[in-house]
Amino acid sequence: MASVNLTLPTPLGGHTEQLRTLYNIMELQRLTPLFQPIVDLKNSRIVGYEGLIRGPSDSPLHSPHKLLKLARQSGMAYDIEKLCCKVVVEQFAQLKLPGFLFVNFSPDVLVLHNFRENGGLDAILQAALEPSRVVIELSENEPAFEYNLDMLLDAAAHYQSLGYKIALGDLGEGISTSLRRWAELRPAFVKIDRHFIQNIDKDAVKTQFVKSFHEIAADAGCQVIAEGIETHAELMLVRELGVHFGQGYHIARPDESPSLVASAEVVKSLREHAAFRNAGDTGQVGLIEQKLLIKAPSVCPDTPNEVVFDMFEGDEQLHAVVVVKEQVPVGLINRHNLIDRFARPFRHELYGKKPCLKFMDEEPLIVDKNISIQELSHLIAAGDRRHLANGFIITDEGRYLGIGTGHDLIREITEMQIRAARYANPLTQLPGNAPINEHIDMLLNTRASFCACYCDLDHFKPFNDVYGFSQGDAIIQVTGRILAECCDSEQDFLGHIGGDDFFILFGSPDWENRCRLILEKFGEAVVRFFSVEDRERGGYISENRRGEKEFHPLTTLSIGALKVEPGMFNSYMEISTVSAEAKKMAKKISGNSLYINSREYPAMTAPRSLSTEWQMAPLKNIASGAGDASQPRSLAPC
Repeated sequence: MASVNLTLPTPLGGHTEQLRTLYNIMELQRLTPLFQPIVDLKNSRIVGYEGLIRGPSDSPLHSPHKLLKLARQSGMAYDIEKLCCKVVVEQFAQLKLPGFLFVNFSPDVLVLHNFRENGGLDAILQAALEPSRVVIELSENEPAFEYNLDMLLDAAAHYQSLGYKIALGDLGEGISTSLRRWAELRPAFVKIDRHFIQNIDKDAVKTQFVKSFHEIAADAGCQVIAEGIETHAELMLVRELGVHFGQGYHIARPDESPSLVASAEVVKSLREHAAFRNAGDTGQVGLIEQKLLIKAPSVCPDTPNEVVFDMFEGDEQLHAVVVVKEQVPVGLINRHNLIDRFARPFRHELYGKKPCLKFMDEEPLIVDKNISIQELSHLIAAGDRRHLANGFIITDEGRYLGIGTGHDLIREITEMQIRAARYANPLTQLPGNAPINEHIDMLLNTRASFCACYCDLDHFKPFNDVYGFSQGDAIIQVTGRILAECCDSEQDFLGHIGGDDFFILFGSPDWENRCRLILEKFGEAVVRFFSVEDRERGGYISENRRGEKEFHPLTTLSIGALKVEPGMFNSYMEISTVSAEAKKMAKKISGNSLYINSREYPAMTAPRSLSTEWQMAPLKNIASGAGDASQPRSLAPC
């Protein structure tokens, strides 16, 4: 290791009283540890906590910013950060909090510490926690002393070799330095600075930055944590961008005794988003455990290779063995890899009695049991090829549960595609009646808020008769494409009931604007299907069954919308009936039109058929602003 040559400043003049306070705080360990939860944005589970520090409440050094700034100016940065680490780790262990503990260190302090000697950070951390549960977070909230990057890499490598993980904090703060450190350190986590998260829902540039950070992280094999989430809108957008984890006041504030679960509000928001994110995917949350989990045996790191070899020899169906330490998986030994290695001359004699760490994959693909098959397939496609051959480890809140194989994953994906094709509309390839009904029931079961929109073409049959079925099919296909373009694939579900009828389940909060955009785009596209003469007169003439000439307006699109809140309905049949009524009201409006059924329905506690009185109750037409629907008006005339 290169020698460290740092010149620390001497205590500053004019701060005598504050220095006395600082010495008193350190001597009596008058520091209060707080813990802020970090939540998995896919399943709303708390995966760990960041350990934070506050000085005495009656002291001018209560603020961590002032406390650390004075310690740094006084040449005691290492001492105070070491003390903070000790207090945080001990309290985390005493509270028996689950998941990871993120412990903050300045890079120059980590370099300054003679980490190869006992009695330092190693002793503090190992006294209470397994290294695999500790994440050393490197941040520079205060101006740091200059240090050599090679020395930082040496220090980080030391801790990584002991099982600790490294996180890079404040990503984007001093962006060129951050990106260089990211490329060199290869941390397990990167934290996006709160500057890029605040008001991200109102700033396209920040959105693009976070997208880029997420893409880089995917290529680098690390996970992203968004810091400073303070509003529901920020949480939803960060989740939509695919960010793995979130942290901030909207999720939970730092606390001396933090909650072990996310708040009901956060759980509800993420659950609703997850419901729409998995739209059309029959591999819903929990399917991995049901379909792909294999209860494979595990071994501890010091198990001899010959014991693992005998396990494979004794069970021809055993695909892999997982190396586990304190219930946490640390590696995977593939059957073919180990047997192939042992088949070489003298390998059995040389390595048979040595620990199995020699032949294990140190960076296997590890997934939680709640991941969907769709998300898992994306991870394997974007990752290293060996994951398909080696398989993947399945965990339950970080604890080893079992394994899955690439063969079983491909089989299940194929079956899903076959099921999807069986129920897809042959003309548009969109999901048909069965998937639509299943998805409505799934949304009802998860108590999600959504908007059901029934879309129907007007004057379509006579168009088919005059222009031919091939042109009719073309209009239906164009309609399907327009609907798909205006839906958010992450939040909305689009299905094709049949003929010229479509159904949308909107999870997007701006669903009304999306409906108006659909009508606008359809109005522009449909005129191209008519002759110049028919366009000029606004319609076309056909013969009815009695041989009489009839004039029909140009084909238009009607949308009947039904806003659904938790508890309003019990099944897809009820929603289908009420949304069909809204569609009929929309078709009474001339032109391309949107009708919103905004009447409030009583919460129902048991399934029942819709009574005549309920079906015929007045529906509010928001175009006219009245409860009387006898005078419908177009909301988006074309």
